[in-house]
Amino acid sequence: MSSAADYPTIVIRPRVGFGGVHPRELWEARFLLLRLARRDLTLRYRQTALGVTWVILQPLLAAGVLSFVFGRVAKLSGEGVPYFALTMSGYVGWSCFSTIVSKASSSILANAGMISKVFFPRLLLPLSTVVSTLVDVAVAVVLLLGVLLITGVGISVKIFFIIPMLVGFAFIAFGIGAAMSALAVPYRDINYVLPVMLQLLLYGSPIAYGLSNVPSSVRRFIDFNPLVGLLEGMRWASLPGRDFPTSALVRSVVGGMVIVVIGLLVFERVERDFADVI
Repeated sequence: MSSAADYPTIVIRPRVGFGGVHPRELWEARFLLLRLARRDLTLRYRQTALGVTWVILQPLLAAGVLSFVFGRVAKLSGEGVPYFALTMSGYVGWSCFSTIVSKASSSILANAGMISKVFFPRLLLPLSTVVSTLVDVAVAVVLLLGVLLITGVGISVKIFFIIPMLVGFAFIAFGIGAAMSALAVPYRDINYVLPVMLQLLLYGSPIAYGLSNVPSSVRRFIDFNPLVGLLEGMRWASLPGRDFPTSALVRSVVGGMVIVVIGLLVFERVERDFADVI
């Protein structure tokens, strides 16, 4: 019979300083990360009539509606390509961003029972939404390739550059989602405010329209949006006749780094009181 001396002693100490990111803890809990991501995927489509078919229908329907409103009704320029291809190239990045933010922001409250009973790196919860969203993003990328071929736009070797662009979307979304998931614990208003803010950001970003349609007086404000450089990078990689958006991507990278640092600082600060408040 084994005794208590045969088991390792684990001592849990309070963190000192910035404790939002502990790579070693996250690496040791990588199997839990994968399990959480798998559970998220399973629960997302378990009791839906169409199941995983929604992964295909959702981006096509959303891009179709946006194309109709901005391309047919508003009659904006498609910048030399079919309007549906223009919209789809932007919506793939947006869907990656918005899905991660939405799922991550509710990840802490959705796992309140686990947090109050078991110790594990809390950052795994919003991080697991990034992993589970990769499946939806992969399907959206395949749909984008199909749209480019069907509409006659074609595919070039630049298409591989959409991968780092999508990583950038996920990076920024994780920073925002981590902060919102933490703030949603003491401030439940986040659950009502965030969907409205995402809706405003959808129309305030060049997703269903190109930057050539934006007046110069408004362009200076849109340039502060860190998603703009990534959206233009997506279109450079998937559509022909475009210059590489160097300055816009630099602003997106710098803005993304600031957002992630602030997000982790907020998460670390609020995380200390999770078990008491939740």
